[in-house]
Amino acid sequence: MNVEEGEIRGLIGPNGSGKTTLFNIISGFLKPTKGMIIWQGQEITGLPPHVVARLGLVRTFQLTALFSEMTVMQNVVTSCHLHTGTTLWQQFRHSAETRRKERETEEKALNLLESMGIADRKDEIAAELPHGHQAALGIANALATGPKMILLDEPVGGMNPTETSETMDRIKMLRDRGITVFLVEHDMRAVMTTCDKITCINFGNKIAEGAPQIVCNHREVVEAYLGEEMACSL
Repeated sequence: MNVEEGEIRGLIGPNGSGKTTLFNIISGFLKPTKGMIIWQGQEITGLPPHVVARLGLVRTFQLTALFSEMTVMQNVVTSCHLHTGTTLWQQFRHSAETRRKERETEEKALNLLESMGIADRKDEIAAELPHGHQAALGIANALATGPKMILLDEPVGGMNPTETSETMDRIKMLRDRGITVFLVEHDMRAVMTTCDKITCINFGNKIAEGAPQIVCNHREVVEAYLGEEMACSL
C-alpha cells in the first residue's frame, strides 16, 4: 500500500480485518512480523511512537488521551512544547526570552483553536467537551506538532450527523493545508464524500483500492464488508 502525499486516504474493512493493527504498526505501537514501513524514503519499522511522531507522522488519539484532564488551551500549548522540544525546566524559567516564547506559543495555540472553531472553549477541561469538540481538539493538538501526515482512527465514531459533517470539514481543511490524512472509518457516507482514495482490507490483505465509487462497487468489497444493500445506497 502506498499513501500519496497531500491526499485523504480511507481505510475500510470488516471488524477484525486489521485496520487498527495496521495503524498501530505505522505509529510504532506494534512491531510487524514481516514487511516494512517506509516514511518519506526512510524505513521506520519498529521505531517507538514518540520517534515516529517527531518525524511528522502523528496519530491523534495519542495526544487527546494524554491530556484529557487539562484545559483545552493547556492541551494545545503542551502539544506545541512537544513539537519544539521545550523541557519542563525551560517552561518554568522566567527569563524575558522564555516569556516571549511562551506568549508566541499561546498565540499559536489560540490560532489553532480558532481554526477548529473551539476557541470559545479554551478554558474548559478537555474530557468534558462534547464528542465532536474533543475530535476538533485532537486535530488541533496534532497540528501543533507540525505534522506531515495525520492518522485518524474512526474520527466520527459515535457522532451525530452535525458533528460528523463538521469533523469531516475539518479533515478536508487539513488536506487544504497540505497535510496528508490516513483515516479508518465505518461511516461510509463520510468516507465517500471526503476521501480521495479508499483501500479495503480483509484478514490483513488488500482486496481493493481506488476511487471511492469504484471500491464500493468492487465485488469482493461488497461481499466481505458492505453487502448489496449498503453498496447500492452509496
